[in-house]
Amino acid sequence: MKKSVKVEFKCVLKDVLDIVGGKWAIPIIYVLFDGKHRFKELERTIPNINTRMLVKELKSLEKAGIVKREAFATVPPTVEYSLTNKGENLKPAIMELYKWGEEFHEQ
Repeated sequence: MKKSVKVEFKCVLKDVLDIVGGKWAIPIIYVLFDGKHRFKELERTIPNINTRMLVKELKSLEKAGIVKREAFATVPPTVEYSLTNKGENLKPAIMELYKWGEEFHEQ
């Protein structure tokens, strides 16, 4: 006999996956666990991401309240990205996914 999954539970998981389920969201968040990074640092650190996708994902993560964008009035303009408290709270879950990946990678 199957147990039915509550609709509310499915909706919460869908909402989470809408935020972090993209190809680049978790790698960006993972890099930001180390602290603030400038745009170019993020771009260099994340293999195979292109500028357009990085911009798109950062805007999406900022809109979701995961990433904070801080602009400084310098020439040229300086922009730094960091995790919000909400973003930092993802660390245990993402680190567990990382451990799972290490254990089962290419099995």
